[in-house]
Amino acid sequence: MSSRKRALILINETAGTGTAGQQAMMIARKAAENGYEPVIYPIVPDTELTSESLVADYDGKADLVLCSGGDGTLHHVMNAVMRLKVRPCLAYLPAGSANDFAKGLRIPSDKKKAVETAFCGRPFPYDIGSMNERYFNYVAAFGAFADVSYATTQEMKNILGYAAYVINAAGELFQSLSYSRHMIIETEQGNEEGDYIFGAVCNSVSIGGLSIFQKAGVKLDDGKMELLLIKAPKNILELNAIVTALTRGITDDPNISFRQIEYARFSSEEDVAWALDGEFGGEGTLAEIRVHKHALRIMSGAVKEENV
Repeated sequence: MSSRKRALILINETAGTGTAGQQAMMIARKAAENGYEPVIYPIVPDTELTSESLVADYDGKADLVLCSGGDGTLHHVMNAVMRLKVRPCLAYLPAGSANDFAKGLRIPSDKKKAVETAFCGRPFPYDIGSMNERYFNYVAAFGAFADVSYATTQEMKNILGYAAYVINAAGELFQSLSYSRHMIIETEQGNEEGDYIFGAVCNSVSIGGLSIFQKAGVKLDDGKMELLLIKAPKNILELNAIVTALTRGITDDPNISFRQIEYARFSSEEDVAWALDGEFGGEGTLAEIRVHKHALRIMSGAVKEENV
């Protein structure tokens, strides 16, 4: 056994439909078949069995860290891995309700194929973002609907899946559309200022299941992320145009600003609440976001050749 590599396997049994725990034996078997010693832990919040504490305990002792759960679970695991002295390769078994991050890496939704990818896929060097002192995998967002993911209860997600996000968003529609923050955004390409109902820095082709950046040629390893800003509409016609543009994956509406950045600094006079990978990311008047190129490796599926 001493010649075997070690795989730290972390399972969030409450993510998605709550079936992640049923895959434990299949994961362990596949790990052993591929030369890994499997070490399996359930993630139990508010105990010593959190992803942060478990990953820290295996600093320099694991060759692979496998996370089974939703994008929020992966967010916590990735933050823990980023703080290690020796960063092992990551593997992700998506078990959430939206799984935006997994889609971009061609990680299959089929459980058996996803497990196969976790141990037999290709290590992909992807870009990590940071906002102030915290990292994120694929999106940092503020404004209208940015809180839908972390404000939607796990029970509702388990029962309805992605529809839970839609229902929760519809319930907050009028409140969200009345949201507006005056902000100054500084990037290496220049600055802009205005009143915005939504803003995001993304490294994904989709957010909340919507393929907003499908036509934008997004790459996950180019050292850049996509900055999306939506100005507060002046009337219902402008609002309809914005919604239509976003649902069609179009970002050339005059109220929509879109470009690639390596750095962004958001400042406002009022506190702004942020969501990081669907988790609450804190609030304040200043947010500095940076892109860390090839910060981690993650086991991927059939990622297009130009993205490597």
